[in-house]
Amino acid sequence: MDRYQAMATFIRVVDTGSFSAAARHLGVGQPAVSKTIAQLEAHLQVSLLIRSTHGLTPTEAGQNFYDRARNAIQETDEAELAAKGAGAALSGRLRVSAATTFARLHIIPELPRFLEEHPHLTVEILLDDRMIDLVAEGVDISLRMGTLADSTAITRKIAVGRRSVLATPAYLNQAGTLHSPADLPNHEAIIYSQLPTVWSFLRDGAAISVSVSGRLRVSAAEGLRAAVLANMGLTIASDWMFVPELEDGTIVRVLDAWSLPSIDLWAVFPAGRMITAKARQFAAFVENVMKTVHAPSS
Repeated sequence: MDRYQAMATFIRVVDTGSFSAAARHLGVGQPAVSKTIAQLEAHLQVSLLIRSTHGLTPTEAGQNFYDRARNAIQETDEAELAAKGAGAALSGRLRVSAATTFARLHIIPELPRFLEEHPHLTVEILLDDRMIDLVAEGVDISLRMGTLADSTAITRKIAVGRRSVLATPAYLNQAGTLHSPADLPNHEAIIYSQLPTVWSFLRDGAAISVSVSGRLRVSAAEGLRAAVLANMGLTIASDWMFVPELEDGTIVRVLDAWSLPSIDLWAVFPAGRMITAKARQFAAFVENVMKTVHAPSS
């Protein structure tokens, strides 16, 4: 039995809560995971997991072993990288969680460069606009925008973006021009369910908040993009979401003289874990990518 691999397998089983999920994350069959855990329990002569209809949970001994094994593996990985020097190539698998539209537009197109720099590394990207359980999903780093709800998470701000009211020229030709936020109730707003329906603006020290409404509400940014591009109304969004269309004029900013609160891009790391070198370098990579992303000024 490879003790290091057995510890890594056990950690993944506890993180995911099942043999099958751990097997998917590790890229092996479920029987291999079950055999490894059985061998580990036999070696330690202690039961590590409680098996029930609700899944797998560690015993008291299992929890103690999990905590120490996780720290040992992380410290071993970091020690190897430190010994090899700053230029050491990353290896293994990096599991990333990111919002679908943001990753499609700005991260995935740049991944070939990152993978070329680290030929022994594989990257798995979970695309979901919602914040998922990073520990349960075995995620190393999550890229999230806006206000973070989990105050226990380890975070690092890596970019600040502009938010605007956006629409197509075709929609504005049909619905009319807006001169101030007070005109918004006369327009069809496309509502993103993860944001409030009260939009707040600032101009020359004066603040105004307007409640908007619309016949369409979407739960994902891809739907928001599609609806705006279909001339169904206007919306409030980060310029990052529409960079190509802002560049070619397919989408235009509305009420440009009024400013909206900016939006932050965060690297979020699983709570209670040491941040791995893979996750740190990926965060630095994304930060450099975002320095080159600029929507044109009006």
